[in-house]
Amino acid sequence: METKKRYNDYSSYLSNIFPQRIQKISINAGFTCPNRDGKIGFGGCTYCNNQTFHPDYFMLKKQKRFEHSKNPPGEFRGDFVFVFLLSKLNFFRKKYENQRYLAYFQAYTNTYDKLEILISKYEEALSHPLVVGIVIGTRPDCIDNLLLDYLERVSKTKYVMIEFGIESTDDDTLKFINRGHNFATARNAIIATSQRGIATGAHLILGLPKENKDIILKHAQNISELPLTCIKLHQLQLIKGTKMAQQYLKNPEWFYLYSADEYIDLAIDFIERIHPDFVVERFISQSPTELLLKPSWGLKNFEFTAKLEKRMRERDSIQGKLHKQI
Repeated sequence: METKKRYNDYSSYLSNIFPQRIQKISINAGFTCPNRDGKIGFGGCTYCNNQTFHPDYFMLKKQKRFEHSKNPPGEFRGDFVFVFLLSKLNFFRKKYENQRYLAYFQAYTNTYDKLEILISKYEEALSHPLVVGIVIGTRPDCIDNLLLDYLERVSKTKYVMIEFGIESTDDDTLKFINRGHNFATARNAIIATSQRGIATGAHLILGLPKENKDIILKHAQNISELPLTCIKLHQLQLIKGTKMAQQYLKNPEWFYLYSADEYIDLAIDFIERIHPDFVVERFISQSPTELLLKPSWGLKNFEFTAKLEKRMRERDSIQGKLHKQI
Protein backbone atom coordinates (compact mmCIF):
# COMPACT_ATOMS: atom_id res chain seq x y z
CA MET A 1 0.00 0.00 0.00
CA GLU A 2 1.34 3.43 -0.95
CA THR A 3 2.18 5.57 2.10
CA LYS A 4 4.09 8.50 0.60
CA LYS A 5 1.96 11.56 -0.04
CA ARG A 6 1.65 12.76 -3.60
CA TYR A 7 1.72 16.36 -2.43
CA ASN A 8 3.57 18.28 0.29
CA ASP A 9 1.24 18.01 3.26
CA TYR A 10 1.17 20.40 6.19
CA SER A 11 1.70 17.82 8.94
CA SER A 12 4.97 16.70 7.37
CA TYR A 13 6.02 20.32 6.98
CA LEU A 14 5.51 20.95 10.70
CA SER A 15 7.28 17.69 11.61
CA ASN A 16 10.34 18.87 9.71
CA ILE A 17 10.44 22.08 11.76
CA PHE A 18 9.39 21.04 15.26
CA PRO A 19 10.39 18.00 17.32
CA GLN A 20 7.03 17.94 19.13
CA ARG A 21 3.47 17.47 17.92
CA ILE A 22 2.05 20.86 16.92
CA GLN A 23 -1.54 22.10 17.21
CA LYS A 24 -2.80 25.38 15.76
CA ILE A 25 -5.17 27.24 18.05
CA SER A 26 -7.47 29.78 16.43
CA ILE A 27 -7.84 33.12 18.18
CA ASN A 28 -10.42 35.82 17.64
CA ALA A 29 -8.49 38.81 18.94
CA GLY A 30 -11.23 41.34 18.33
CA PHE A 31 -9.94 42.85 15.08
CA THR A 32 -12.12 44.24 12.30
CA CYS A 33 -11.63 44.72 8.55
CA PRO A 34 -10.91 47.86 6.48
CA ASN A 35 -13.33 46.58 3.86
CA ARG A 36 -16.11 46.78 6.43
CA ASP A 37 -15.37 49.90 8.46
CA GLY A 38 -15.06 52.30 5.53
CA LYS A 39 -11.30 52.71 5.21
CA ILE A 40 -11.34 50.69 1.99
CA GLY A 41 -15.02 49.89 1.63
CA PHE A 42 -18.24 48.88 3.32
CA GLY A 43 -19.99 45.56 3.54
CA GLY A 44 -16.89 43.43 3.12
CA CYS A 45 -16.18 40.89 0.41
CA THR A 46 -19.37 39.59 -1.16
CA TYR A 47 -18.76 36.00 -0.01
CA CYS A 48 -17.81 36.84 3.56
CA ASN A 49 -19.48 35.93 6.78
CA ASN A 50 -16.59 35.79 9.23
CA GLN A 51 -18.47 33.39 11.51
CA THR A 52 -17.54 30.65 9.03
CA PHE A 53 -13.82 31.15 9.61
CA HIS A 54 -13.63 29.69 13.10
CA PRO A 55 -15.50 27.02 15.07
CA ASP A 56 -18.13 27.94 17.63
CA TYR A 57 -15.82 27.25 20.55
CA PHE A 58 -13.59 30.09 19.41
CA MET A 59 -16.40 32.62 19.45
CA LEU A 60 -16.13 35.47 21.89
CA LYS A 61 -19.52 34.70 23.40
CA LYS A 62 -18.22 31.32 24.56
CA GLN A 63 -15.09 32.53 26.28
CA LYS A 64 -14.84 31.43 29.88
CA ARG A 65 -13.50 33.16 32.92
CA PHE A 66 -10.68 31.34 34.66
CA GLU A 67 -9.67 31.44 38.31
CA HIS A 68 -6.14 31.12 39.67
CA SER A 69 -6.96 27.73 41.13
CA LYS A 70 -7.72 26.22 37.73
CA ASN A 71 -4.36 27.01 36.16
CA PRO A 72 -0.71 26.16 36.93
CA PRO A 73 1.16 28.78 39.00
CA GLY A 74 2.10 31.86 37.05
CA GLU A 75 -0.23 31.16 34.14
CA PHE A 76 -3.24 33.25 35.06
CA ARG A 77 -3.40 36.56 33.26
CA GLY A 78 -6.18 39.05 32.77
CA ASP A 79 -5.11 39.82 29.20
CA PHE A 80 -7.73 39.17 26.55
CA VAL A 81 -5.67 37.07 24.11
CA PHE A 82 -3.83 35.17 26.84
CA VAL A 83 -7.01 34.07 28.63
CA PHE A 84 -8.61 33.15 25.30
CA LEU A 85 -5.55 31.08 24.38
CA LEU A 86 -5.33 29.50 27.82
CA SER A 87 -8.84 28.10 27.52
CA LYS A 88 -7.83 26.19 24.39
CA LEU A 89 -4.50 25.04 25.82
CA ASN A 90 -6.26 23.60 28.86
CA PHE A 91 -8.55 21.68 26.54
CA PHE A 92 -5.83 20.19 24.33
CA ARG A 93 -3.12 19.41 26.84
CA LYS A 94 -5.37 17.03 28.76
CA LYS A 95 -4.89 14.72 25.79
CA TYR A 96 -1.44 15.70 24.53
CA GLU A 97 0.83 16.55 27.43
CA ASN A 98 3.95 17.21 25.34
CA GLN A 99 2.23 19.06 22.52
CA ARG A 100 3.25 22.58 21.48
CA TYR A 101 1.09 25.25 19.89
CA LEU A 102 0.91 27.85 17.16
CA ALA A 103 -1.38 30.75 18.02
CA TYR A 104 -3.45 31.37 14.90
CA PHE A 105 -4.83 34.90 14.64
CA GLN A 106 -7.60 33.97 12.24
CA ALA A 107 -10.79 36.03 12.35
CA TYR A 108 -10.97 39.21 10.28
CA THR A 109 -7.80 41.22 9.47
CA ASN A 110 -5.17 40.54 12.11
CA THR A 111 -2.71 43.23 11.07
CA TYR A 112 -5.28 46.01 10.97
CA ASP A 113 -4.77 48.19 14.04
CA LYS A 114 -2.18 50.48 15.58
CA LEU A 115 1.25 48.87 15.69
CA GLU A 116 1.47 48.95 19.48
CA ILE A 117 -1.88 47.18 19.79
CA LEU A 118 -0.88 44.51 17.28
CA ILE A 119 2.40 43.89 19.07
CA SER A 120 0.73 43.68 22.48
CA LYS A 121 -1.68 41.01 21.25
CA TYR A 122 1.00 38.98 19.50
CA GLU A 123 3.19 39.21 22.59
CA GLU A 124 0.35 37.99 24.81
CA ALA A 125 0.13 34.82 22.76
CA LEU A 126 3.89 34.35 22.52
CA SER A 127 4.32 34.79 26.27
CA HIS A 128 2.85 31.36 26.99
CA PRO A 129 5.69 28.82 27.38
CA LEU A 130 3.93 26.21 25.22
CA VAL A 131 3.39 28.57 22.29
CA VAL A 132 6.22 28.18 19.77
CA GLY A 133 4.99 30.64 17.17
CA ILE A 134 2.21 32.65 15.61
CA VAL A 135 0.28 32.46 12.36
CA ILE A 136 -1.37 35.71 11.28
CA GLY A 137 -4.22 35.86 8.79
CA THR A 138 -4.59 39.16 6.98
CA ARG A 139 -5.23 41.08 3.78
CA PRO A 140 -2.33 41.96 1.46
CA ASP A 141 -3.19 45.66 1.69
CA CYS A 142 -2.78 45.65 5.49
CA ILE A 143 0.93 45.04 5.90
CA ASP A 144 3.69 47.63 6.20
CA ASN A 145 7.42 47.84 6.81
CA LEU A 146 7.17 48.70 10.51
CA LEU A 147 5.12 45.59 11.22
CA LEU A 148 7.42 43.48 9.04
CA ASP A 149 10.40 44.87 10.99
CA TYR A 150 8.85 43.61 14.20
CA LEU A 151 7.80 40.22 12.83
CA GLU A 152 11.23 39.71 11.30
CA ARG A 153 12.76 40.14 14.75
CA VAL A 154 10.25 37.73 16.28
CA SER A 155 10.97 35.15 13.57
CA LYS A 156 14.58 34.87 14.77
CA THR A 157 13.42 33.00 17.88
CA LYS A 158 9.80 31.96 17.18
CA TYR A 159 7.96 30.55 14.19
CA VAL A 160 6.08 33.25 12.25
CA MET A 161 3.84 32.86 9.22
CA ILE A 162 1.66 35.48 7.58
CA GLU A 163 -1.31 34.12 5.63
CA PHE A 164 -2.63 36.41 2.91
CA GLY A 165 -6.10 36.22 1.46
CA ILE A 166 -5.41 36.29 -2.28
CA GLU A 167 -8.71 34.55 -3.15
CA SER A 168 -8.21 35.07 -6.91
CA THR A 169 -5.41 36.25 -9.19
CA ASP A 170 -7.90 37.71 -11.67
CA ASP A 171 -8.43 41.44 -11.18
CA ASP A 172 -11.90 41.39 -12.72
CA THR A 173 -12.96 38.77 -10.18
CA LEU A 174 -11.38 40.66 -7.30
CA LYS A 175 -13.37 43.73 -8.30
CA PHE A 176 -16.58 41.73 -8.70
CA ILE A 177 -16.32 40.23 -5.20
CA ASN A 178 -15.54 43.67 -3.72
CA ARG A 179 -12.17 42.53 -2.47
CA GLY A 180 -10.76 46.07 -2.40
CA HIS A 181 -7.33 45.29 -3.86
CA ASN A 182 -5.82 43.81 -7.02
CA PHE A 183 -3.49 40.86 -7.51
CA ALA A 184 -0.43 43.11 -7.76
CA THR A 185 -1.06 44.18 -4.15
CA ALA A 186 -0.97 40.54 -3.06
CA ARG A 187 2.15 39.84 -5.09
CA ASN A 188 4.01 42.79 -3.57
CA ALA A 189 3.00 41.93 0.00
CA ILE A 190 4.08 38.30 -0.33
CA ILE A 191 7.43 39.23 -1.87
CA ALA A 192 8.10 41.85 0.82
CA THR A 193 7.25 39.36 3.59
CA SER A 194 9.35 36.57 2.13
CA GLN A 195 12.34 38.88 1.75
CA ARG A 196 12.30 39.25 5.55
CA GLY A 197 12.66 35.49 5.97
CA ILE A 198 9.06 35.16 7.19
CA ALA A 199 7.00 32.18 6.06
CA THR A 200 4.13 33.11 3.76
CA GLY A 201 0.76 31.51 3.14
CA ALA A 202 -1.99 32.18 0.62
CA HIS A 203 -5.72 31.47 0.54
CA LEU A 204 -7.52 30.92 -2.76
CA ILE A 205 -11.17 30.22 -3.46
CA LEU A 206 -11.79 27.88 -6.38
CA GLY A 207 -15.05 28.42 -8.21
CA LEU A 208 -15.76 32.11 -7.70
CA PRO A 209 -18.55 33.52 -9.90
CA LYS A 210 -17.74 33.96 -13.59
CA GLU A 211 -14.46 32.01 -13.24
CA ASN A 212 -14.26 29.01 -15.56
CA LYS A 213 -11.77 26.15 -15.27
CA ASP A 214 -9.17 27.88 -17.46
CA ILE A 215 -9.18 30.95 -15.20
CA ILE A 216 -8.96 28.79 -12.08
CA LEU A 217 -5.97 26.83 -13.39
CA LYS A 218 -4.30 30.10 -14.42
CA HIS A 219 -4.29 30.96 -10.69
CA ALA A 220 -1.97 27.97 -10.16
CA GLN A 221 0.52 29.40 -12.61
CA ASN A 222 0.30 32.91 -11.16
CA ILE A 223 0.82 31.91 -7.53
CA SER A 224 3.68 29.57 -8.49
CA GLU A 225 5.69 32.65 -9.42
CA LEU A 226 5.46 33.87 -5.82
CA PRO A 227 7.75 32.99 -2.88
CA LEU A 228 5.02 31.16 -0.97
CA THR A 229 5.51 28.59 1.76
CA CYS A 230 1.95 27.22 2.06
CA ILE A 231 -1.34 27.43 0.23
CA LYS A 232 -4.89 26.84 1.44
CA LEU A 233 -7.59 26.02 -1.10
CA HIS A 234 -11.27 26.63 -0.43
CA GLN A 235 -14.22 25.50 -2.51
CA LEU A 236 -16.74 28.25 -3.09
CA GLN A 237 -19.38 28.10 -0.38
CA LEU A 238 -22.45 30.28 -0.54
CA ILE A 239 -23.20 31.55 2.95
CA LYS A 240 -26.68 32.64 3.91
CA GLY A 241 -27.11 36.37 4.28
CA THR A 242 -24.11 37.33 2.16
CA LYS A 243 -24.31 39.44 -0.96
CA MET A 244 -22.94 36.53 -2.99
CA ALA A 245 -25.75 34.28 -1.82
CA GLN A 246 -28.23 36.92 -2.96
CA GLN A 247 -26.44 37.13 -6.31
CA TYR A 248 -26.73 33.37 -6.72
CA LEU A 249 -30.46 33.38 -6.03
CA LYS A 250 -30.95 36.17 -8.57
CA ASN A 251 -28.36 35.17 -11.21
CA PRO A 252 -27.47 31.48 -10.83
CA GLU A 253 -25.93 31.49 -14.32
CA TRP A 254 -22.94 33.37 -12.90
CA PHE A 255 -22.02 30.34 -10.80
CA TYR A 256 -20.89 26.77 -11.29
CA LEU A 257 -21.19 24.84 -8.05
CA TYR A 258 -18.95 21.79 -8.22
CA SER A 259 -19.99 18.42 -6.89
CA ALA A 260 -17.50 16.84 -4.49
CA ASP A 261 -16.15 14.51 -7.19
CA GLU A 262 -15.86 17.34 -9.72
CA TYR A 263 -14.04 19.49 -7.20
CA ILE A 264 -11.65 16.65 -6.36
CA ASP A 265 -10.56 16.49 -10.00
CA LEU A 266 -10.35 20.28 -10.18
CA ALA A 267 -8.19 20.43 -7.04
CA ILE A 268 -5.90 17.73 -8.44
CA ASP A 269 -5.60 19.62 -11.74
CA PHE A 270 -4.66 22.66 -9.67
CA ILE A 271 -2.10 20.81 -7.54
CA GLU A 272 -0.47 19.35 -10.64
CA ARG A 273 0.22 22.90 -11.83
CA ILE A 274 1.55 24.55 -8.68
CA HIS A 275 5.19 24.83 -7.66
CA PRO A 276 6.43 21.44 -6.41
CA ASP A 277 7.90 23.03 -3.25
CA PHE A 278 4.67 24.57 -1.97
CA VAL A 279 3.05 23.03 1.10
CA VAL A 280 -0.67 22.31 0.71
CA GLU A 281 -2.32 22.88 4.05
CA ARG A 282 -5.91 22.20 3.02
CA PHE A 283 -8.12 21.52 0.00
CA ILE A 284 -11.52 22.55 1.36
CA SER A 285 -13.10 24.51 4.17
CA GLN A 286 -16.11 23.68 6.27
CA SER A 287 -18.82 26.13 7.21
CA PRO A 288 -21.45 25.59 9.89
CA THR A 289 -24.41 23.74 8.39
CA GLU A 290 -26.87 26.32 9.59
CA LEU A 291 -25.04 29.06 7.68
CA LEU A 292 -24.42 27.15 4.44
CA LEU A 293 -26.73 27.69 1.46
CA LYS A 294 -24.84 25.60 -1.13
CA PRO A 295 -23.07 23.27 -1.90
CA SER A 296 -23.52 20.67 0.83
CA TRP A 297 -21.27 17.64 0.32
CA GLY A 298 -21.66 15.96 3.71
CA LEU A 299 -17.91 15.34 3.92
CA LYS A 300 -15.53 16.22 6.72
CA ASN A 301 -12.07 17.50 5.83
CA PHE A 302 -10.35 14.19 6.49
CA GLU A 303 -12.96 12.29 4.46
CA PHE A 304 -12.53 14.62 1.52
CA THR A 305 -8.75 14.40 1.71
CA ALA A 306 -8.87 10.60 1.73
CA LYS A 307 -11.02 10.62 -1.41
CA LEU A 308 -8.69 13.12 -3.08
CA GLU A 309 -5.58 11.08 -2.26
CA LYS A 310 -7.26 7.95 -3.65
CA ARG A 311 -8.11 9.82 -6.84
CA MET A 312 -4.52 11.08 -7.14
CA ARG A 313 -3.30 7.49 -7.05
CA GLU A 314 -5.85 6.48 -9.68
CA ARG A 315 -4.69 9.32 -11.94
CA ASP A 316 -1.02 8.76 -11.11
CA SER A 317 -0.99 12.43 -10.19
CA ILE A 318 1.67 14.27 -8.21
CA GLN A 319 2.11 17.86 -7.10
CA GLY A 320 3.91 19.97 -9.70
CA LYS A 321 3.59 17.32 -12.42
CA LEU A 322 2.60 19.95 -15.00
CA HIS A 323 4.30 22.94 -13.39
CA LYS A 324 7.00 23.36 -16.05
CA GLN A 325 4.64 22.56 -18.89
CA ILE A 326 2.33 25.52 -18.35
